[in-house]
Amino acid sequence: MAGVTFECDFPPEARTKRIVVRTRLGHSEDPVEIDHQVKDFVSRGESLYEIDRAAVEAIEPDLIITQDLCHVCAASPGDLASALATLVRKPEVLSLNPQSLGDVWKDILAVGSTIGRASQARKLVDELERRVSAVAEAISRTSNRPRVACLEWLDPLFVGGHWVPEMVTCAGGVDVFGKAAQPSYRQTWEAVLKANPEVMVIMPCGYGLPQAVKGFKAMPLPEGWESIQAVRDGRVYAVDASGYFSRPGPRLAGGVEILASILHPESLPAPCELGSSTMARITRSPVSKASAH
Repeated sequence: MAGVTFECDFPPEARTKRIVVRTRLGHSEDPVEIDHQVKDFVSRGESLYEIDRAAVEAIEPDLIITQDLCHVCAASPGDLASALATLVRKPEVLSLNPQSLGDVWKDILAVGSTIGRASQARKLVDELERRVSAVAEAISRTSNRPRVACLEWLDPLFVGGHWVPEMVTCAGGVDVFGKAAQPSYRQTWEAVLKANPEVMVIMPCGYGLPQAVKGFKAMPLPEGWESIQAVRDGRVYAVDASGYFSRPGPRLAGGVEILASILHPESLPAPCELGSSTMARITRSPVSKASAH
């Protein structure tokens, strides 16, 4: 690996590599402001990303791995077209478009095959599948399947899609909104109150745990918030979405384990190797609620 995007931070060595893709969005953590910026770029038909042509030319890549799943989340093949046109030696381009956990595992195999590491990729996928199967085995002893709302963005409100509903199922829950292998979509707080989920998981796309907690603390609470069963029972959680839910990679298996520890702590406690930096139970005090209105 010689070049990365501005968001590549795992494994830690990725931070030492040359950045070849940067965002054109302003540096804001306000979800409303980010949403406005995204809509502005989209309305003008402009990409949210820019490719450093000089950096790409200097690296002289043999292979470029990109994605065509979400043009809001990362650079797409279309963004690469003009940059590639200037390269003397044309690299191979591998574009990924996973919709489910199975697709993510297949993409790992495809990358492994392309870079001559097929056996290592197969070994990794076998281990990931084993971990997810171990979760299913651990929760098979209980018939309880909590109803879960996975909130992928807070303002405006979006619910998780693609592989997230499948992860909830694997972890022993029922996603009350998400549709497996379908994109996330906008939802209303009225619908959340009506669904009355037993568990709510705050997983803002691309946010780590501290950002997710901060966003939750800052969001205006809807009328009737305290009537939601998840709130009454103290089962509202924030998670490291960037590491374990948003990105289609090996750590999704860890995301399934995290969800299982939230939904069925008696059967599958939080994995020790993931630590407390991956999830947190969160609450809002009456004072915070009053200040939000």
